[in-house]
Amino acid sequence: MTTLTHGEARGGTPKAEQSAAEIAAKARRTTQRRKVWIWVGRIALAVVIIGGWQLCTNVKPDGKHPLVDPFFFGMPTQIWDSLVTLFTNSEDASFGSIWENIWVTGQEAILGFLLGTFVGIVLGLLLGSNRYLSSVVGPYIRIVNSIPRIILGSIFIVAFGLGTFPKVLLAAVLVFFVVFFNAFQGVREVDQNLVANVRVLGASPFQVAIHVTIPSAMTWIIASLHTAFGFAIIGALVAEVLGAQQGLGLIISQAQGKFDPDTVFACMIIIAVITLLAEFLIGLLEHTLLKWRPPNKSEAQTI
Repeated sequence: MTTLTHGEARGGTPKAEQSAAEIAAKARRTTQRRKVWIWVGRIALAVVIIGGWQLCTNVKPDGKHPLVDPFFFGMPTQIWDSLVTLFTNSEDASFGSIWENIWVTGQEAILGFLLGTFVGIVLGLLLGSNRYLSSVVGPYIRIVNSIPRIILGSIFIVAFGLGTFPKVLLAAVLVFFVVFFNAFQGVREVDQNLVANVRVLGASPFQVAIHVTIPSAMTWIIASLHTAFGFAIIGALVAEVLGAQQGLGLIISQAQGKFDPDTVFACMIIIAVITLLAEFLIGLLEHTLLKWRPPNKSEAQTI
């Protein structure tokens, strides 16, 4: 009479179970090591770039002129001083508190991002699923897309003044084209056999859009959002440089007029932090909306 062990009674051997646990633990350790080395590489790259920059602004081969002239390109230590000054002494500056300016630019970018995303998704889905409308409206969209954004910004400033609305409008225009073309292509890439099968089962056009077209195109739409927010920031800044009463673009414009590259770079650092924060939030949104979809190879190896 054969006696079954506890592991065999569950359909496997203790050795096999132990091996599977070891493989899982090894995979976790490998993933953790990879993350550590990624951050080590990122920090090392930043140290090389910033340290090399600082070194080149201090080294003077001929005893007079540095390799990189800080008057034109700034230097990391002075950029840090400018950043500290913006957050400590900006109440005395003509542009007011740096927090107020960050809020103004952030508000313009967020509103423009939301407006451009909404219009881009709606028109992208509509034109992508209707070839007649696509043929009629398509040339006009390409014409508007060919207009330089700085010209549109000037038109908006002249038409609507120096307030928030023209900045939001220019940011929305930049976001719209990024989202629209991705939504449009996403609809065109939907499996038509799947659409036909759903229609055979009696689904209405609205049900096809809600349950098939939009979920299938969502991958393209979410992918465009990672780029779109950066364009929203650019739109807001360009409009502020053209004419504004507050905002990071105004600070950059004033620093440019004073030949102050350190303040310009300091504002760039602030913008980079805002953009990275937005990128993180969009990544959370992507994970929430697309958690039903298994990651592909390119997504498994994210930057």
